[in-house]
Amino acid sequence: MAGNSQRRNRRTSNKKGATVGSGGQRRKGLEGKGPTPRAEDRKGHKAYRVSNAMARQAAKRKPVARRGGKGQSEMVVGRNPVYEALRDGVPATTLYVQQFIDNDERVREALNLATGRGNIHIMEAPRPELDRMTNGLNHQGLVLQVPPYEYAHPEDLAAAAFDDHDDPLIVALDGVTDPRNLGAVVRSVSAFGGHGVVVPERRAAGMTAGAWKTSAGTAARTPVARATNLTRCLEQYQKAGLTVVGLSADGETEVHELEALSGPVVIVVGSEGKGLSRLVGETCDFLVRIPMPGGAESLNAGVAAGVVLYEAARRRRG
Repeated sequence: MAGNSQRRNRRTSNKKGATVGSGGQRRKGLEGKGPTPRAEDRKGHKAYRVSNAMARQAAKRKPVARRGGKGQSEMVVGRNPVYEALRDGVPATTLYVQQFIDNDERVREALNLATGRGNIHIMEAPRPELDRMTNGLNHQGLVLQVPPYEYAHPEDLAAAAFDDHDDPLIVALDGVTDPRNLGAVVRSVSAFGGHGVVVPERRAAGMTAGAWKTSAGTAARTPVARATNLTRCLEQYQKAGLTVVGLSADGETEVHELEALSGPVVIVVGSEGKGLSRLVGETCDFLVRIPMPGGAESLNAGVAAGVVLYEAARRRRG
């Protein structure tokens, strides 16, 4: 009959109360879990993912050096680019090779060059890891890590020349953004006995693997300095006794007429399209032009710098 069941713990009343063996669970439940965490601290929240992504990006970025210092490391990807960088003497620290890669001629040549250097680590890595390192670029199983370039300070270029009892011969680039032009200028400075190249810290080409390749190895012995503010850098050179000569299509004097090239000088070359910026042009002691009887409107930075450096070297020999 109802109410006469022999089953244990059978409820025989509708009265609510603690269950046998509850052990104070209800009391613990009333204590709560504390304050609600911030959105950035909750793993399932969008703000948490955004915050983590920003932190990872910040960790990858390197601080910009204010006095010389180092640039940023670079990855050269692809079989032909990696082979050409190793062949042309671009400095490198590590060659990453994909596991189970098809061992074609380019791969073998790259491995032989890296092994022959003696100071390049060769590491095998799975394809997903190389995809992550290169942000999904078509690396073809080869990735070369180029170390950060160690920039000189602009003052060091003139000081080194004076220490050797030479008149400084320096090229400054204003608004030149193509690394190949920078590499060509470095090559010309080396060829004509210059003492270095100055580039602005912002909106300008840096010493990347492309610049190293174009320099044909001369970047190893020709310093490149980085200036926080190019105009102030030129003013400091003037205070040190250097003449600042800017190349401009509107220059009143032709290059071969300028006597100042035989002394301590900074040659300022602008971009092929815009030329010198206004403040840099106003800072120059002289604005000179390269005569072009063939009718060409302009020369790229590498060629223009080479012409003026040749004239400076000719005068100094005389």
